[in-house]
Formats: sequence, structure tokens, C-alpha cells
Amino acid sequence: MIQVKVLNAPDCTNCDSKHGSAFSVLYNDELTVLSSNKSCQTYKDGEIIFSEGTYPSGIYCIHRGKIKISRSGQEGREHIVRFATAGDILGYKSLLCREPFSASAIALDDCIICFIPRNQFFETIQQNPKLSMRMLEILASDLTHSEERVMELAQKSVRERLAETLLILQETFGTNEEDKTINVNLTREEIANIVGTATESVIRLLADFKKSGLIVLKGRKIEIVKQHALIREAHLTE
Repeated sequence: MIQVKVLNAPDCTNCDSKHGSAFSVLYNDELTVLSSNKSCQTYKDGEIIFSEGTYPSGIYCIHRGKIKISRSGQEGREHIVRFATAGDILGYKSLLCREPFSASAIALDDCIICFIPRNQFFETIQQNPKLSMRMLEILASDLTHSEERVMELAQKSVRERLAETLLILQETFGTNEEDKTINVNLTREEIANIVGTATESVIRLLADFKKSGLIVLKGRKIEIVKQHALIREAHLTE
């Protein structure tokens, strides 16, 4: 059994990730109460924050690190639904719907995750209407993303989906200052699990993109060198 390390929880009023979080709408006194009623843990690459099929007892807020949200498909194959980074909250849909988690959250690097118990979360929502509105905005955005994903799988080719995936990864995680590669460490299988295709197809298409001068492969790392051309490959508007 993996043991996670419990930390002294970061102060919400001074959190560097607060500005990108749903909790940015809270007042300092509300953040102080929230901070005093939460816990904080560290997770290493590959460790599970929560598992598909289990029931939530609160929500998770990422203080630091990268997370993948994935579901188990046919024959246990992983399907990566989305990613989350500092400031994002996790587990809110299942908590609000009182349903088990529909996906698992897994660390992609060393992460610091804050946990806010159910009662504290609902109490905070009741006290601050702005947080209620912010949660509705987040849920609406999630629905839009899901609808767009369904359309992409139905209408776009694997090549187009891979090009779009690379662009999304760069937008989500940024690039390393040193080598300009996308700042997340994913296997070719994980990329295939995002695109919804076989690993062999991703390897072949990445080689095609490299040959066309769209990207540079540096081991597992990928640098996008012709972003506008990759946008055209993905059939996106700039």
C-alpha cells in the first residue's frame, strides 16, 4: 500500500495557486476558515489521489503538480479524460451529485494536494454566492469540453486528434525553458490513451510530424517547432 506524506497545510490566504482557483472569489476571513479545516498531502509520480468507483468525502485542490484524470475502458485499458494543474479542483462533480468517482486522479510528478472535507465545502458554498456561481461556471465548462470531445472522436481523424492533443498539452503545461519541450512527461501509451488510438499509431504519426518538421523528438519529450502548421493539421482556427 502506498503511503502518502501528510504536510502542514499551506495557508489559503497566501497560496500562490489561489488566483487560478475557484476559491479566488472568497474573502480572506473565509479563506482562513477554509485553511484551518483542510488537510494536505504529497503524492509522487504514479500515486493515486482517488480511485474510480469510490465515493468522495470532500474535494481536492492542487497546490502544486500535474494530475491526469483517467477512466478504465474495455479490457482495463486506460482512457485519459483530461489533466489538472496548480489551482484546479478535483472531485467536485461526484461530490455535488453524490455519486462515486467516474474516473481516477493520478499524479504525473511530485504533487501537493489539499483536501477540503464535504461539510466545510458545502458550508463555504452556502456562505458565498460567488463560489456557487463559480462552481456552476466550472461545471458548464466541463460539459462543453465533454461535448467537444465527443464531436472530435466522431469527426476528426487520428492524425488531427494527435496534433490537437500536442497543442493542448503545450497550452496546459507550458514548455521547459531549457529545451523548449512540452513540460509534462508522458509515455507514448499515455498520449495514445488521450487521443483514443493504438500506441503504434501515435509512434508512427509522431515520426511523420518529425519528418515534416512540425516537431522535434527528444527521447520521450516533444518540442513543437511549427505551431501554426500543427494548428492547421488539427483543423483548428488560430
